Amino acid sequence: MTEPHTLADRIEDVLPQTQCTKCGYAGCRPYAEAIAAGDAPINQCPPGGQEGILRLSRVTGHAVIPLNPINGLERPRAVAFIDEALCIGCTLCIQACPVDAIAGAAKQMHAIIPELCTGCDLCVKPCPVDCIVMYPVTETTGWDAWSQHDADAARARHDFRNERLKREREENDARLAAKAQAKMEAVTRLTPDNAAELAEKERKRAIIAAAMERARLKAEAAKAAASDKDDPPRDQ
Repeated sequence: MTEPHTLADRIEDVLPQTQCTKCGYAGCRPYAEAIAAGDAPINQCPPGGQEGILRLSRVTGHAVIPLNPINGLERPRAVAFIDEALCIGCTLCIQACPVDAIAGAAKQMHAIIPELCTGCDLCVKPCPVDCIVMYPVTETTGWDAWSQHDADAARARHDFRNERLKREREENDARLAAKAQAKMEAVTRLTPDNAAELAEKERKRAIIAAAMERARLKAEAAKAAASDKDDPPRDQ
């Protein structure tokens, strides 16, 4: 039995899934949850435009209002382009892309996969050499320049990317935990002979450190005495 859609689910279903964050939230899902909770109005999604506001109004029952210009303007759909002559392969754009629409590797030229790009432009700002530009690819705007199929595909890539990043973090944490555990086990496996050997090494290290400190203090005392001897007597 499938669970019924929550209001946040139904709101997310009518968002364009560009994941551009222009709404002021970290993605379409957080914005949907904010609308459902009454913490955000329905007019903060420039990619959806006025048609998007109408769709949100039908789901939420909120009145149709104009797009908030603070969040941006309704524009033609754009696709990112990377100038290969300038790209240095830093991977910052790959890390910023929310839908895995950029191909490349460290120190290698990157390239946009146009059919996967949502036009979010999140890759532009982190580029240290300004080699990414956004090109309009439609004359229409909002949902007239986008489709439900596009939105569904972008959402699937975004969800897959989030799952992949989560899995990579968990695997890295597991590796670090295993490494720390191995070190602890190596210490606990010390035999009495090994423990005695380590203790003897530590004792010798402490003796040497103490001797060096005594020598340093002796040298400083001798230097101070020589300095006092060389100073001329002061007038009484």
